[in-house]
Amino acid sequence: MITTLTASLALLVGQGSTNIQSYIQTGFRDATFTAKAQSGNQHELGKISKDFGMSYRFSSTNLSIKEPFKFRADSVLDDTKLAVIQNGMTEKFNTPIYRGTQDLSKAPGRVHTPLEFGILTPSMFNDFFTARFVRMDRSSGDAVFDITFVPSLRDSSRFRVWIDPQKKYTTKREWYGQGRGILKATFIYDEPRQIDGMWVPTRSTVKNADNITAGTLVYQGLKLNQDLSDSLFKVR
Repeated sequence: MITTLTASLALLVGQGSTNIQSYIQTGFRDATFTAKAQSGNQHELGKISKDFGMSYRFSSTNLSIKEPFKFRADSVLDDTKLAVIQNGMTEKFNTPIYRGTQDLSKAPGRVHTPLEFGILTPSMFNDFFTARFVRMDRSSGDAVFDITFVPSLRDSSRFRVWIDPQKKYTTKREWYGQGRGILKATFIYDEPRQIDGMWVPTRSTVKNADNITAGTLVYQGLKLNQDLSDSLFKVR
């Protein structure tokens, strides 16, 4: 009886690993691409947060990401250049509204990571995130994990992610806010491409808590592992 039950449970769970390390893109060093807003409903985006729709106001944004925790976004709005640069726990703004730096060590939920773009990288699980296996999704075959901040960061927001076990990219991400953990948004990542031996999604669609599609971004000109210079991410 026990043997039969064990076999049945294994069949339900599937053959995927229960360790998040099995789904990390260990070869990822950096990436550059252009995010273009394919659609954006500011009313529905505003239900996620008051500032969430800002990135959908730009026709395009040039993005650079580098391990660990380096991020840069360059956009143009009404002939004005805007830049947001993150290096570790420091974020620098160069916009008409605000110019200066901010310390993110007390606000880890604001730190940009490749998870926003459907990729899991080694630095994310080095004293920043921790992951708990939930199940193997029977309909998609994806591995499902709950991702939370390590306790020392004192941020109770969390994510539930679905990961393609063969291609190792996030196909779906649910974002839950702090406190009572209410669902804020759901992100769908699709149209994956294999670049430099890694699969990465090239489109993301966000739905608000009402399950209404609020916006879609497409990622164009994606290049991986170009050994980007650290000078791109200078904040001091």
